[in-house]
Order: sequence, then structure tokens, then C-alpha cells
Amino acid sequence: MLSSPVRLIPRTIRLVHSPICNFSRSFMDLKVLLSSLNDFASLSLAESWDNVGLLVEPSPPHTVHTLFLTNDLTEEVMEEALQKKVDLILSYHPPIFRPLKHITWKTWKERLVIRALENRVGIYSPHTAYDAAPQGVNSWLAKGLGVCTSRPIHPSKAPNYPTAGTHRVEFSVNCTEDLDKVISAVKEIADVSVTSFSTRTDDEEQTRITLNCSQEALMQVVAFLSQSRQFYQKTEILSLEKPLLLHTGMGRLCTLDESVSLATMIERIKRHLKLSHVRLALGVGRTLESPVKVVALCAGSGSTVLQGMEADLYLTGEMSHHDVLDAASQGINVILCEHSNTERGFLSDLRDMLGARLENKINIILSETDRDPLHVV
Repeated sequence: MLSSPVRLIPRTIRLVHSPICNFSRSFMDLKVLLSSLNDFASLSLAESWDNVGLLVEPSPPHTVHTLFLTNDLTEEVMEEALQKKVDLILSYHPPIFRPLKHITWKTWKERLVIRALENRVGIYSPHTAYDAAPQGVNSWLAKGLGVCTSRPIHPSKAPNYPTAGTHRVEFSVNCTEDLDKVISAVKEIADVSVTSFSTRTDDEEQTRITLNCSQEALMQVVAFLSQSRQFYQKTEILSLEKPLLLHTGMGRLCTLDESVSLATMIERIKRHLKLSHVRLALGVGRTLESPVKVVALCAGSGSTVLQGMEADLYLTGEMSHHDVLDAASQGINVILCEHSNTERGFLSDLRDMLGARLENKINIILSETDRDPLHVV
């Protein structure tokens, strides 16, 4: 039998990307990824009371193919993450904040830890480090105001002092014999660095001594110098401040290029946050047509950050009843959007920024079930 000729018909096959199935071979080692995340926004920027960084770690080595972004890690969000087979969850709010005394199935936060470890999923939280970062949550929130200049309300300080120690002690010594005695004595004190240089005061040669020391060493230095009235009466003690970091810190004080009515600002904020409603407290003597030029804002809960700031408007997620009353009594309008509504939209920008920084080596996806727990009904 003669075989009949076979026609080959070319077909175009479309590959549809699914966030659940990951066919990419790209991945990053967890430790390398954490280093990149810290380069994006150093955890040293976080508030001292916060609990940031890697909160749950699967046994090493652990590779990450898919990074999952969420504002809050609830059990519903965890179920979504497991269905999408993610390897690391970046939860803006830390699901573990207060210490856990046991890991059982009793409470929802304990169950999160159990399910993460059982499925080899890491959990990382940046929280206030992202609040303070120049490209972080508060800067994103300010984008919804219109064209403006902004500065942090509470600037961050560099994590380390530019020189060793927290204090500087300066005094002068007249004769060489005293100089040798003093330098020999202070060098025996731990955490003290010594420098000296010659000076002339009232036609008298002197040696100026500078000591950089820690808080603990300072007390020992003072105790030594107080033994000599000649040294102690001419001693200067300076407190060394860590330098401020530009464009970095909690909250933002924003000055619009052109003032707008409060009604216009409300619509801008609702559009930026994709909200149909916000809560408004009118300042005393203000109306919806009152001009807004200066806005003080803080994502999340802004009472302590915004307190005492001079502005036409406070913008935040939530404030206490009495803090709202205080602001309104000063003629300051207050807009409250619910806590996480002032944060969640940042995650879309974060996905793009991390994708570029990581050169798209891993998949980065947003939670579809994460939402603020409060609704207007």
C-alpha cells in the first residue's frame, strides 16, 4: 500500500501566563534575595519597636522562584499563597509581632507559622523600613496629592556614627609630663580613641586632646579628669549625633505647587487609593471650598507622627478620636482612609521596582485576596 502524502499545517500556540504555575527556571537563593531586599530598603530604617526582617525561614538551602506580596498575611491570604506555590511571602505588616510562647493549632497566627514551615514558605516583613524609605509607602501616598515638594516629618538617622563613640571630650594640657600621664591613662579605658594636636593660647604652647568615647567610657573619662581641677575646668563634652538621611524618615510634609480646594483634594485621594468613600473631619472654620496648600501625611496610623504639625490637612489611615478633635480645633482638616488602605496600593509600585532591581530573575505576584478588614456598609 502506498502511503498518502501528509500535509503539515503550521499552527500558532499561545502560552498563557498563570500565576499559579511557574514554568520559569529562574530563581534566587533566599540569602541572596534577602540581601537585595535590604539593599532596596535597609531594615535599619525600621522603628526600634518594630519586628522586621525574615520572620519564618524554611531549613536551608531555600530557593525562591516566586515572591508573593501582601499587605496583611491572613489565613485566607496564606491559602492563596499556597495554591500559587510561592516560596517567599513579603508581608508588609509582620504577622508575628508579639512573642509566641508556643506554636500550636490554637490561634490563627500560630497556624500561619505552621503552614508556612510545612510547605517550605518563608515569611519576610519590612513594615516601618518601607515607611521610612525614600521610595517607600509614604512617598507613594504623597503621589496622590498632585505636584508638590515633600520632606520627612521625622527624618531617619544613619545607623552608625561617622566616628567611633557617642561623645567627644576635649581639653588642653600645658606640659609634656602631664600630657604623657593623661594619654597613658585614657588609653587604658575601653572604647576610647585619642587624638592630639599642638595649639597656642595667650602665647603659651598647649596640646589639645580629643577623646571619642562610648556612653559607658564617658563616665570613666570624667572620673579621671575630675581628679585634676586644671583639666576638668577646661573640659568640653559634646554629644555626637548620627547624621540625618536625606528624603528618609517617617511621614511626609507636602507643599503643593498650587493650592486646591479641600473638595478637590478629597477626590484626588479617593482616586489614588481607589476608594469610594473616606472619612472627613472639617477643621474649625473650614469648608469643602477651603484651600489646601500644605498636607501632613502618614500611612497607617498617623497620630504620633502628625501630632503638632502645622498643615491644612492631615492624611492618614486612622487616628484616635481625641487626636482628631485636637487637630480640628486648630483648623486642620483630617482625612482618614482606614489603616491598610493607605498602604496597600504601594505594593503595585513595589512589584515593579523589585522586578527591575532583581532583573526579573524571579516571579513577583500580588495577593488577590488581601484587603482591609473594615468596610462601609
